Amino acid sequence: MPWKLDSDRPIFLQIIERIQMDIIAGYYQPGDKLPSVRELAQEASVNPNTMQKALSELERTGLVYAQRTSGRFITEDINMIEQLKSQLAKEIVTQFLENMYQLGFQKDEILELLSKTIEVKGENDDTIGM
Repeated sequence: MPWKLDSDRPIFLQIIERIQMDIIAGYYQPGDKLPSVRELAQEASVNPNTMQKALSELERTGLVYAQRTSGRFITEDINMIEQLKSQLAKEIVTQFLENMYQLGFQKDEILELLSKTIEVKGENDDTIGM
């Protein structure tokens, strides 16, 4: 999947978010080895120092760990990954609700719209959002 980075926010934060999403979505499994800094930097079209900064931050959080001569790996802590998934989902839902309220929707209208959208999407595709 191509990397979509914009200049409105720090690149290293966008890299962190992208790798987190790849882990949550299962692109990287617990215990998987990450590509090298150079490989990831080339894939994302960023400076290796920027990629190194992002990976160091992911290490600091414990989502990624380094083995001295073997490279970096995804944590095997399933609970940590599930907590991150829940946290990000709550942030997305909160932002969605704030946007809907700003548009003037009420709770019951939002629920009805969601229900109809899920129903229509389900008829067209078995996977929501895919």
